[in-house]
Amino acid sequence: MDTLIDSYLNEEEKKDFLSIIDPIYNSKEFVRRNTSEFYHHHDITLAEHILEVALITYKKSKKIKNKEFRPDLAVKIAMMHDMYSVPWQNNEDARVKHFPNKHGFRHPIEAAINSIVWYPKLFKNDNDSKIIIDGIVHHMFPLPVCTCTNSANFMELKNIDNFNKLDIKYRKMIIDSTNRYRIKRFSICKSKYKEGKIVSRCDKKVSFQQIKNIYSLLALLTGKNKNI
Repeated sequence: MDTLIDSYLNEEEKKDFLSIIDPIYNSKEFVRRNTSEFYHHHDITLAEHILEVALITYKKSKKIKNKEFRPDLAVKIAMMHDMYSVPWQNNEDARVKHFPNKHGFRHPIEAAINSIVWYPKLFKNDNDSKIIIDGIVHHMFPLPVCTCTNSANFMELKNIDNFNKLDIKYRKMIIDSTNRYRIKRFSICKSKYKEGKIVSRCDKKVSFQQIKNIYSLLALLTGKNKNI
């Protein structure tokens, strides 16, 4: 992981970047996602994928001159955007009964929920929380995200217990975000905030580079990758 960071950043940038990501980067949940348990795209670990998205987000964010833009929030969104609960490739436990609840449509909500529970210090400021949550929820755009209500069982979330632990204000942020531009069971829109929009673009760039073959591509739809 350090080699990946060194390939993108000079020493000054590295110090700044690590100061932003430290609470997540050194957490047990992130470290766990740097193992073969959590292959994300083909045989790239989820932690590798997340870190590379965060690195590219950091580099792009530093070029933005808008004083209202928060590079630190963009990087935090990137570090939490895929912190879903269970591995999705070749994992029968991740199967769901209803198409709108497939991993691709559901996992942004799981990632937002887990991030609030695992990294509460990053969500102390309500305005920051709205930006981070909305960025995580809509990082897959133009792929839609399933809509959320205060009764989340119908989404077949793998972290329903964590959802039930959330303060009502965080539930409302998630619900409001996933109900923007709602069409039946889906919300189809970009993040409201530039921080989230940049992460979404960086995620696409990294993902397309990491999808190595047709089996990796099909796995996005089927959840099965015979090469893993």
